Amino acid sequence: MESNQRQSSFLWEGNTLEIHLPEIFNTKEVSKDWVTFFDLLSKNSPRNISIYANKLIETDTSGISFLKLVRTESESKNIQFNLHGLDEKFQYLLNIANDDSKKYKEQLAVALRKSEQIGKLTIDSLLEFKYLITFTGELTVSFWRSFLHPSKIRWKDSFRVAESMGVNAFPIIAMIGFLLGLIMSFQSAIPMRRFGAEIFVANLVGLSLFRELGPLMTAFILSGRSGSAFAAELGTMKVSEEIDALTTMGLPPVQFLIIPRLVASLIVTPLLTIVFNLFGLIGGAVVLVSFGFPLITFVNQVNIAVGLSDILGGLLKSYFFGMIIASIGCYRGLKTASGAGAVGESTTSAVVGSIILVSILDGIFSVLYFYLRI
Repeated sequence: MESNQRQSSFLWEGNTLEIHLPEIFNTKEVSKDWVTFFDLLSKNSPRNISIYANKLIETDTSGISFLKLVRTESESKNIQFNLHGLDEKFQYLLNIANDDSKKYKEQLAVALRKSEQIGKLTIDSLLEFKYLITFTGELTVSFWRSFLHPSKIRWKDSFRVAESMGVNAFPIIAMIGFLLGLIMSFQSAIPMRRFGAEIFVANLVGLSLFRELGPLMTAFILSGRSGSAFAAELGTMKVSEEIDALTTMGLPPVQFLIIPRLVASLIVTPLLTIVFNLFGLIGGAVVLVSFGFPLITFVNQVNIAVGLSDILGGLLKSYFFGMIIASIGCYRGLKTASGAGAVGESTTSAVVGSIILVSILDGIFSVLYFYLRI
C-alpha cells in the first residue's frame, strides 16, 4: 500500500512489519487499518513491528486506541514493538491509556486475591477492636475522674445537651408511649375477652411497660434521635479538623466533648423512660375505661401486678441503655473518615450499633433477672 496523507502504509522488511501513519489519522482511517493489521497478523508472524508516526499531525482517541492495540498484541505474542517519531502530545495520551490499563489489571488482580482480602479484613477488625478498647478505657477513666471531681464537668454543655435530648424529645416519647399502651391494650383484650378476663389487661400492660418495653422503646427512640445527633456533631467536627485543633490546644476530646453528652444521657434516659411508662399506662387506662371498667380498678390492678423491683429494674436498664447510646454515638463521631459521605456513614453506624448493643444488653438483663428471680 502506498503512503499518502490519508492512508497508512503497511510494508514488510524481512521479518519486520512497518506501519507508516498518515498526517491525519482519525476514526475512518483507523477502522480500515484495524482490519488490515489483523489480516496481516493472521497470515504472517513478524518478529518486529515498527510504527512510524513522523508525519502524524492530527489524531483522536481512536488513533491512540490503535497504537495501544498494536502494542498490546505485540506483547501478547512476544513481538518486538517500536514506535518512532510520535509527537509529545500524542505520546502523553498514549501513556495515560497504558496507565489506565495497568491500573485496571492491578484492580482485577487485587479482586482475585480473596485470601489477601480476608487478611486485610481481619487486620482492620483487630485495629477497630484495639481502637474501641482504647476509647472505652479513656472514657472510663475520664468519667470516674469527673465523678470524683464534678467541677471538671462542663455543666453548661451538659444542660444544653440534656435540653435537646430530653425536653425536646418529650412530645415524641409521650406520643409513642401513649400509642403503644393503647395498642397493647386493644390487642391483648381480644383473646382475654373470650375468658372474661379483660381486667387483666392492666396487669399485662403495666408489667410489660415497666420491665421491658418502656426502657427498650425509649432507648430505640433516643438511638435514632440523639445517638445520631452525637455522631453527626462530632463527625462534622472531625471532618472540619476542629477535634485536631482541640488536641493541639491541650484539650482532650473525651473530657471536653464526650463527658458532657454522657452525663446528659445518663440523666435524661431514665427520666424519659418514666415519661414513656406513664403515658403508656394512660393509653391502657383509656382502653379499660372504654370497656366499662372504672379508672380506680385499672390503678389497683397495676399496683397488684407491678412491684418496686420491676420499676427499679427497668430504670437500671435505662441507665445502661443511655450510657450505650451516648458512647456509641460519640465513638462513631470520632471515627468519622474524610469525604462527603463520611458523616452520613458515621450517623448510620451509630444508630445501628446502638440498637444492636441495646438489644443484646436487654437480653443479658432478662436472663440475669430470671436467675435472680427479680
